[in-house]
Amino acid sequence: MASKSFDQLDGVIWFNGEFVEWADAQVHVLTHGLHYASSVFEGVRAYGGKIFKLDEHTERLHASAKHLGFEIPWSVEEINQACEESLVKQGLSDAYLRPVAWRGSEMMGVSAQQNKINLAIAVWDWPSYFDPAERAKGVRLDISEWCRPDPRTIPCKAKAAGLYMICTLSKHAAEDKGYADALMYDWRGRVAEATGANVFFIKDGVIHTPTADCFLDGITRQTVIDLAKKRQIEVVERVIMPDEMSGFEECFLTGTAAEVTPVSEIGPHSFTPGTISTMLMDDYTKVVNAD
Repeated sequence: MASKSFDQLDGVIWFNGEFVEWADAQVHVLTHGLHYASSVFEGVRAYGGKIFKLDEHTERLHASAKHLGFEIPWSVEEINQACEESLVKQGLSDAYLRPVAWRGSEMMGVSAQQNKINLAIAVWDWPSYFDPAERAKGVRLDISEWCRPDPRTIPCKAKAAGLYMICTLSKHAAEDKGYADALMYDWRGRVAEATGANVFFIKDGVIHTPTADCFLDGITRQTVIDLAKKRQIEVVERVIMPDEMSGFEECFLTGTAAEVTPVSEIGPHSFTPGTISTMLMDDYTKVVNAD
């Protein structure tokens, strides 16, 4: 993590088609995205100077905007180029990239059809989402009191800023208790995901993961499923109920920030990071660093 406030980092940010000094990348206090959460974003990582699965991330950014009823006025190709240039401008090879699009301040109110759509891309050094020592032995998760909502109440396929409010609440509550993160159930009481990562369980050599029907089918999730299948490991996407967790042997999280992170505990349920989790961690490290 950065050692100082994120608005005080050094370098430049790509902002609506041009590079501006980091401190000058500002928006007005009456920006619609701030008041009404009309904002979408991506989290992308670069390894060894190469951005991993950039096309997939940028395509999802465009799709998220459409779910929120607006269109980003830069193409996938233009955004990809801006991401590549931003990485070079920041002089980083291993980095985190944050493209974000939002409605501006031309109209203030629920309606915002005439608001300008803005886009910015920031790049910074971000080595590990979880504490490396905790990650090595498996992170500990609390169980959140908040649930992933019914898809009839939110645009659940969008990576939208407003959908993370309950994630922040859940993670803060978990950290206050000494946990690294929290597991969230969905509105039906089924196992869903962590606050910013998908979850996988292992039993008898088979991987089980919740069906992504009310939360994002993460790009890292898809990557790890493919890696497991290449190892001839069976992956079952299905409904998982909370009482099943006590019967699983291993557990791990996946996400752009989390990468592949073993889990040692979820509430009263314990897991032992083992062969499959370690294998997939190694496989993921290799694929993101591949030439």
